[in-house]
Amino acid sequence: MTEETALALPDRLSIDPRSPHHNPALMQRTIVIFFNGRERFDVEEYCISEGWIKVAAGKTVDRRGRPLLIKLKGQVQASVR
Repeated sequence: MTEETALALPDRLSIDPRSPHHNPALMQRTIVIFFNGRERFDVEEYCISEGWIKVAAGKTVDRRGRPLLIKLKGQVQASVR
């Protein structure tokens, strides 16, 4: 088993450590997200099968100081560099 197959990307992944979809081992790697054919650098969470990403809504934060997220729907592709 190679390192690439050992760290295969899941269908859904989040950078928020409080999320059940957070994977600290994968956060050590450089994950590239393509949304509608363009590389995105601001993705907080993605789901490939449902076809959406969550990104911060500008500089707006909630009452706990975390950024407000908006969901964008489209074609999602993820890979490891």
